[in-house]
Amino acid sequence: MTCSRWIFSALAAIALSGPAVADELKMVPAPEAVRDRPTRGMSMEKVEATYGVPTRRLPPVGQPPITRWEYPGFVVYFEHNLVIHTVIEG
Repeated sequence: MTCSRWIFSALAAIALSGPAVADELKMVPAPEAVRDRPTRGMSMEKVEATYGVPTRRLPPVGQPPITRWEYPGFVVYFEHNLVIHTVIEG
């Protein structure tokens, strides 16, 4: 038992003594046209004034209420009356 514990300790020390390795995710910035979308915190009134009437409005769901507005090319999600996320459709 002592021998196997020693072997396990030795293998663990060898495994942990190697260099740390990590992947790096490189992302290309989105084109300006894609960035021109509603941003987090915008009100429903501001979104409609800036981007026009959505092609489809879905009623609020859940608690807190999450509302979805669909526009050509993107969908806007609201919590109460503020933007929480915009999804680009491609």
